[in-house]
This record gives sequence, C-alpha cells and structure tokens, in this order.
Amino acid sequence: MKNLIKISVALLLVVFVGCKSNNNTHNHDAANHSHENDSRSNANYFGNYTLVNADFGTETVVTVDVNTRTMVTNALPNHKTGTFPNPGNPNTISAQNKTYRFPLNPKYTGNATWAREPGIALNGVKFEPGTAEVVVCDTGENYRVEALQDVIDLGLDFNHAHVQPTGAYHYHGSPTSVIENLDSGNDLVHIGFAHDGFPMYYSKSGKYKPSFKLLDGNREGEDCTYTTHRTIDISVGGHHDGTYGSDFEYVAGSGDLDECNGITIDGNYMYLVTNEFPYISRCLMGEVSQDERAGAGIGQGRGQGERPNADEIFEKMDINKDEKLSENETKGPLKDSFTKIDLNNDGFITKGELMEFSKSNNPRPQRERN
Repeated sequence: MKNLIKISVALLLVVFVGCKSNNNTHNHDAANHSHENDSRSNANYFGNYTLVNADFGTETVVTVDVNTRTMVTNALPNHKTGTFPNPGNPNTISAQNKTYRFPLNPKYTGNATWAREPGIALNGVKFEPGTAEVVVCDTGENYRVEALQDVIDLGLDFNHAHVQPTGAYHYHGSPTSVIENLDSGNDLVHIGFAHDGFPMYYSKSGKYKPSFKLLDGNREGEDCTYTTHRTIDISVGGHHDGTYGSDFEYVAGSGDLDECNGITIDGNYMYLVTNEFPYISRCLMGEVSQDERAGAGIGQGRGQGERPNADEIFEKMDINKDEKLSENETKGPLKDSFTKIDLNNDGFITKGELMEFSKSNNPRPQRERN
C-alpha cells in the first residue's frame, strides 16, 4: 500500500487533469493536494488529492481522469475514534485494501436503486447506514435493527461508526470528526462521493429535511429475541419509534429531500447526510452498477426499511455456525414448517433448502415507489 502511495504521489506531481463539468455536477478545478497529518483543511477535494496521516495510519490517494475519479485507500480514518473492541462491538479496526471508481460525469436517472453501501467519505472510510442485526419473533415477524437506536448496544462511537468483523471501520450516521475536519465555514460541508458519482454533503444548519415519517399504530410480534454471541429477549410491542427500519415510511414532499436523501441545489444534484432518518442515503438516483451499489459484492438488495430476507434469518439462527439449522435452532414459522423445508429429511435445514422454500412459498412483493 505504501509503495502505491509513493507511485500515486509521483504521478500527481507530473500529471494535471482538469475536472470535467456537466449539468448535474459542481464545477471545480482539479488541483493537486497533499495533506500530511491535517486535522482541518479547506482544500478542493473534487480534484486529485493525497491524504496521509501518520498519527492514524491513513493512506488515501485520489486521481481524476477524463471519465473517472479513482480512490485507492487503506480505509483507516484520519481522526480519533471510540475504543474498539467494546461491549457492543467486539471488532478491531484494521487497514483494508480498497480501490473505488466513481463516474466523473454522473448521470441522474430519477429511479431509486437500493445501495447497501451508498458512498465513501473523502478519507476512504465507507458509509453503510443499514445493519445486519435482526430481531426474530416466534409469531413470524422479523425486524431489521437500526444502528442509531437505544434498545440494542451496537458499540457505535461519537462518529456514529463502529467496526465490522473484517476490521472495516464505517459510518452509520453523520461522521462527526470528518465534518469538523472539513468545515470551511460554509453551511454545506463536502464529505464524500456516492458510488454513482454525485457528491455527498452535510448541512451544519440542518436546513434540508428528509421526507421520511414514523408509521402510525403499533408493531406486532410476540416472544421476540435478538441473537449474537448470546440471545436476549426483546419486546417489539408499542408504537413505531425508529428502532427498526420498518418503522419509517417515505412520504414524498413531506420534506426537502427525495427518497435517497438527495436534492438539487443551484442546478446540481447531491446527497445529504442528515441527523434524522435515513441519516445516509440507502439508494442512489444516478446510474450505478450492482457491484458499486452493493459495495462488497453482496447480491440483490432491498428497498429502504424492508425486513430481512431468508438468507439473513438463517445467519442469525445458525448459533453454532455449522451452516445448517437443527430444529432446536429454529423459531416461529421456520420451526412450524421444519419438515417441509428439510427437503432431504436429514434433520437439518441448509441455507439452500431455506432459500428454495422461501422463493417458492413466500415471494416478497416489490416495494412501490412514488
């Protein structure tokens, strides 16, 4: 990685590439910037830049050519973090080896496409607002836990971030330290790029409001549990309070931002990271490939706020991680239908058997969009 940094810096010294503008993007000069141990910078991050911080081990190089913005990074944040591991997050931050490519001339489609990982902060750390945490009820309901809630401790730090088992530090909400470091005095702070190429901003005044509302009424579900290294009982009853993604619905025009937390300002489309749900865009309005929207190559995604699929339920129930479910490990509808799902009658349900049963017996309707 360090050799790559040296090579990239050398190229930056001899190559100057203009940042090509179009009707949908901001027009900026692609100047070269190198930041050693910077805690605050007013630099233009729309062009080539190198961000190296010896204190935190950050190594990020961005180069711009006629069509593509390429980021090569070890994805280590250039700021202080909370303590990891911690009781809610047992993982340790470690360097990654990532290369991201963003279209320099993004194409707005107006069609929302789900994105597990919508974009990357300017320091190389990814935005990933959703979680893989699921509460499972014996009565059949399954609820995807939001990262920013008070029911289950997921070990987030003051940057609304924590660490995946791979060692990847990632933001679930507004990246506090990134915003502070990049604050140049304006209300809108440029903090990253979405995978479709459009920029990501944070409004210090919070003037741009999302268009999501909490659902009326109460949740349903009895005998519900959340399982990690241990199983704890969770009560899901009561009103929709934002603990789960399915507590929210998109109401077009109720706020300033669209379904993907995006907005057009002065003729330029951008995404806003907000202090309110969905916090970070969970879909993209520009052209983007499946690999880009999935980030790490996870397959098909879901609409915002939808409940977990059969594959995710299997992972949560497989307590001993032997890639199969015994009848004692299953709950609710899976336990009731155990013999039907166990196609070879060997006393276990495999992931393939569960996926096949789910596909043929419980197809999921597509989410309608306004």
